[in-house]
Amino acid sequence: MPTVTVLDGGMGRELLRIGAPFRQPEWSALALTEGPEWVVRAHCNFIEGGAQVITTNSYAVVPFHIGDERFRLEGRELAALSGRLAAEAAETRPDVIVAGSLPPLFGSYLPDLFDATAAPAIIDPLVDGLRDNVDVWLGETLGSIAEAEAIRAALDRSDAPAKPLWISYYLHHQQKGILASGESVANAAAAAVDLGATTVMFNCAPAELISAAIPIAVATVGNDAQVGGYANRFKASPVPLGTANSHLSEFRDDLDPASYCTFVSQWIDDGATIIGGCCGMTPDHIAAISELVASR
Repeated sequence: MPTVTVLDGGMGRELLRIGAPFRQPEWSALALTEGPEWVVRAHCNFIEGGAQVITTNSYAVVPFHIGDERFRLEGRELAALSGRLAAEAAETRPDVIVAGSLPPLFGSYLPDLFDATAAPAIIDPLVDGLRDNVDVWLGETLGSIAEAEAIRAALDRSDAPAKPLWISYYLHHQQKGILASGESVANAAAAAVDLGATTVMFNCAPAELISAAIPIAVATVGNDAQVGGYANRFKASPVPLGTANSHLSEFRDDLDPASYCTFVSQWIDDGATIIGGCCGMTPDHIAAISELVASR
């Protein structure tokens, strides 16, 4: 059986759970400025749960969350701080690697707002800030192929040392087999590989939708890339989740660690080799995944 790598869980909700500084619109970025020690604690909680990969707390370091002016003045340094904090936490266990989060640049779940012309002014400072403290690049919650292309272009512009690229897409909230943009999972997976991604994943979507996407991606990429997923725990919604600044979504009652592992087990059977959790998935969820992987 192929080796399965365990990712961490959702940073923002973990910060909220443990009592870190947290509010809208800054979301998880608030702890970088008002309580960086909480960020290290959250990373360590996931590591103690068995995570082999932790993701930098740079997801909300974008103008959408911290504002245009603050991003212009502090964006690069906040990204750099998120990298240093993750690296500090990773030192607690020798096999842990750090993934540099490169998020949607214009708001989560809103691929129609993507602006290729404006993208470099946001993503380039993130890459520059993170470059010295990450082992892999993780473009996550990307709603379109164009967003993945913007990440590839930013890495190509940078003189940072070459590192593996992982691409993780956000799926349409209702229709199986397509991204939020309407592009097919098969085309998106193929595009990620063409862009040099060594891993193709799906995240921050319901587990059921990820279950439908993983076999398609596995069939598409073959041996050219790993495939994986990390679902959120949000209650199903008849409309897109909307902007990440509008509200705190409620959690499902049916995705405790054991229940989530039912999905995870199927994903592994379908060929996934990198698994974790997104918003609302706690260190207990990651511990359950780690135990499942060890048992298999």
